[in-house]
Amino acid sequence: MLNFTGQLDAYSEKQFTTYINEVLASNQLSVVIDLTNIDFIDSSGLGAMVQAAKKCNESKRAFNVVGNPRVVQTIKLVRLEEFLHLAPDLSTAFGKLSA
Repeated sequence: MLNFTGQLDAYSEKQFTTYINEVLASNQLSVVIDLTNIDFIDSSGLGAMVQAAKKCNESKRAFNVVGNPRVVQTIKLVRLEEFLHLAPDLSTAFGKLSA
């Protein structure tokens, strides 16, 4: 599980992407991204999430996202909840991995 805090926006997107790419390169494990402590996400942050999901799809590993109400609302607004495998909570996200 990867847990993030603060903001996922144009200023932090590069750092987020670099970190995700390092994690994905270091193992073949499934990924759960916990955004419940993210205060703000913008289009740059959403783009970084889409790229992470694509990389997981390409390497045939599960990918799930959990967010707080604000993050969930933003993801649903742009209709990415299915592509990002949005889960309502961490236990559901981990349950999807073992299914």
